[in-house]
Formats: sequence, C-alpha cells, structure tokens
Amino acid sequence: MAFALGPKAASTGYRLEAFDSIGSTNTEAMAHARAGERGPTWFVTQQQTAGRGRRDRAWVSPRGNLAASIVEVMDVAPPVAATLGFAAGLALEQALQAVSIEARLRAPDSDDTKFEMKWPNDVLAGRRKLSGISLEAEAFGKRELAVVVGIGVNVVAAPEGTPFPATALHALGVHVGAEELFAALSDAWAGLRSVWDNGRGFGALRQLWLERASGLGEQVSVKSGGSTITGVFETIDEAGCLIIATETGARVPIAAGDVYFGSAASARAL
Repeated sequence: MAFALGPKAASTGYRLEAFDSIGSTNTEAMAHARAGERGPTWFVTQQQTAGRGRRDRAWVSPRGNLAASIVEVMDVAPPVAATLGFAAGLALEQALQAVSIEARLRAPDSDDTKFEMKWPNDVLAGRRKLSGISLEAEAFGKRELAVVVGIGVNVVAAPEGTPFPATALHALGVHVGAEELFAALSDAWAGLRSVWDNGRGFGALRQLWLERASGLGEQVSVKSGGSTITGVFETIDEAGCLIIATETGARVPIAAGDVYFGSAASARAL
C-alpha cells in the first residue's frame, strides 16, 4: 500500500511527498520551504534514519513506523505558531481513534487504547508514549514564518530504555500500517488546522485538549532547565503554557519542560 492523502485533505488542496526512506522529514520539509514551497505539503515515510524530536533529541523511526511532517508558510507570530502543536496532538488522537475501532471493540475496558495528551506534544496510550510531535519555525521576510510540524508514531516498534515508557500500535493490538494511519491523520489535520485558523481558534482547541489531557488534576513534576517544579497539573492557559499549582499556593506557568507523573523524586530517577 502506498502513502496517499485522505479524501478530505486531497480535496482541500494539501499536497504529498512520500519517500521509501529518508533522513528526516522535518529537514526535507524545511529545505523545500527555503526553496520556495509554501504548502501545505506533507512529507512522509515509514523509515526515518536521522530524525530529531523535541530539544534536538534523536528520533529514529525503523521501517514500518510513521514519520510525517507538514510545512506551511503563514503570517503568524512565533508564540502563536507554537500553539499549532496542540492541533497536531488532537489530529493524531482523532486518527488513532479512527484506526483502532476494532481493537477497542475487542477490549472495550482496556486502557491500552485510551489515547491521551501529554503536555506539551506527546500522545500516550495507557500512559506509555506512542508518539512525539515537534515544531520548527523559520522567519521568511518581515512577517511570515515557515512552520514545520513533525509527527512520529510508533506503529510496529517502540524504542527501549527511554526516560518515559513507550509502546507501539501493534503491541496494543492495533494492526494497521503507517499508510492507513497517515491517511486518517491527513484528514484529521485538515479539519483541526481549519479550527486553529492561524491561532484564532486556539480557545476551542484548548478545551478539546484539556478533555483528553493525561494527569490533569494530578501531582506532576516538570523538569525545566536545571530545576524541577512539583505540584498539581491545573490547566493550560491561553498561550498553551502548563499551569502548576504548588504546595505554597502559587500558580506557576511553564512554557517548556518535561512532564513526569508523580513526585520530584520519581522525576529525578527517570
């Protein structure tokens, strides 16, 4: 089966570049933007050999997993562009719901196919990492940004020995291919990108995201820079920052960091 856009994405003007294997779909997407590509265009493969995730961490995708990046040149400020990651998480969750119907019918009470959002940009299944999402932006001219959203999904295999436990769709009993998942993702993205509307619709997406947020109302630890902040995950604000309520009663906004469920001690051990 070859990669193809879903019918909604195809009918609304999205384009697709598919590769048998590539170093990084994000790198390829940004290179096309520098060469004049304005998008929206998807770059997709089921084998990525030199990908990078958040904070420049290696993201190698073995054959059979999904690595997909979408590039679009848009007139938005960088902080607004950053909220597009929440739309990406919701689009992937919607696509996962679509391709896992049979698995959920076989085991309706299982947490393995309960897909949740982990701030800022991960998708979890049964509190194990199933996907990572990264954003890159580069200024074009005085007002425009080339924005690349990269989405990597563990379809057939998950990495071992990671700081946060990981899983793959096949291990969860969801036996789909990267191509089928991508078609569903491209359609879900087309809908949620429209809702996001260059940041104007983030309020609606924020509510949808919070309804699917993992750890909401629970104790979490956030490693940000060289410090660890512990408290209750209260909400995300209108800019997408994580709001932690600490024991002192303070409400601390966090713009970037790694979230762990539980205490600061457990976070340091990971």
